[in-house]
Amino acid sequence: SSHEYKLNFKKSKEMCLSYIQDAMLQKQWKKAAEFLTFYMESLEKDFAREYLSPSEMIWRIGTEILCHHSHSSMKEFNSFTEQMKSLGVKRYLKVCLEHTFHLLCNGLLDEAYQNLSLSESWRSGDQTVIQDKEMKLIKAYRGLMDYYKWSKQKNILLEHGQDGFEDLSVEQEMHGCFRKAAVNLKEIIKIPGVWDLFVKCYVDLLEFYGDHNEARQVLNEYAYNSKFPTNPNAHVYLYQFLKRHGESKKSLVSALKILHDVVPSHELMIDFNIMLQKSKKRKRRRLGLEVIFAVLDYAGWKENVKAWSCLARQLKQIVISEKHLDWIKQEWNSRKDWWPAFHFSRYSAKRNWQENECLSYEKALVAGILLGKDCKYFKYVSHQGCKAQVKRFRILKKFVNKHNPVYLRISG
Repeated sequence: SSHEYKLNFKKSKEMCLSYIQDAMLQKQWKKAAEFLTFYMESLEKDFAREYLSPSEMIWRIGTEILCHHSHSSMKEFNSFTEQMKSLGVKRYLKVCLEHTFHLLCNGLLDEAYQNLSLSESWRSGDQTVIQDKEMKLIKAYRGLMDYYKWSKQKNILLEHGQDGFEDLSVEQEMHGCFRKAAVNLKEIIKIPGVWDLFVKCYVDLLEFYGDHNEARQVLNEYAYNSKFPTNPNAHVYLYQFLKRHGESKKSLVSALKILHDVVPSHELMIDFNIMLQKSKKRKRRRLGLEVIFAVLDYAGWKENVKAWSCLARQLKQIVISEKHLDWIKQEWNSRKDWWPAFHFSRYSAKRNWQENECLSYEKALVAGILLGKDCKYFKYVSHQGCKAQVKRFRILKKFVNKHNPVYLRISG
């Protein structure tokens, strides 16, 4: 009966999709391709009874298989993609974008650019309005490729210099690419979202032509507009721009302070700490101690010599002056239950000593100040250093022993 046929067809279709999924998970691309062919043939046979439009599933599965199949070629991929474009009007621009990415990954830049240009001219009634977001992405990526062309021409001019290069056509083409790239890149970054690559390219264009005010405005908008999602890179780009143009330390500190609040483990926190330590303002030096302690809360920094050196230097300054010991105490109170096992175990001491003497020295100084002269880490490293007759370890041992009362005040 018709009902039984539909039921059996549904079961076989689901089973076939399951086989395709299993084959793809096991990277059996040939097997997956065979099942997909069967799946599509089944749909075609059923068209006479009930119209079924090609699903997004076929497009996605087929693309994945063709990207990995050992016998697939660019010609086959292009052919498959063109079929998906003509059959799936509702997904036309998405397919075009994916096709462009595939061409770019295979180094076919001219073909990718042509594909984007054709996609941009596509119109299909209501679907054109419905796919407005995709169309904006199409234009944005074409702007990105115009930027790439501009960059190539710029490098040619810079390489030869204005005196030794008189081909005006290159310069004209370069300025033409700039205009096209600037228009499309400017449009996409107005929309709230994460547009890191597009922003960087647009700012590069503006800086090259000396429009620093516009570049600063773009970066400020990208970093501080509340409509945009929280994005650490936005603050990184702003900081790098300000630093390139010799802006005030107040501006640099402001940019990095927000980055610290968002990503306390960011690599720029070392620069931030050094900048704050050099400040004459007590509030900034206090923030510097907070910043470097926060960095070392993360496992990725456990064996970073520069981070430990920054902390050791600041702790040593405070201990010698005996001012602001309360700063150390405040930071240590929230860490004293877990930092000893996390950073200062005897196992860590042995490994650090074997692998990096500089790291073990900086950590031993910090451990001696925070945990006193009886700390396992400090005792092991200072003993090994003195045994190896390294002068600075003898000085380290004397320093910690002399200032051991400080530890008692910190541990309170």
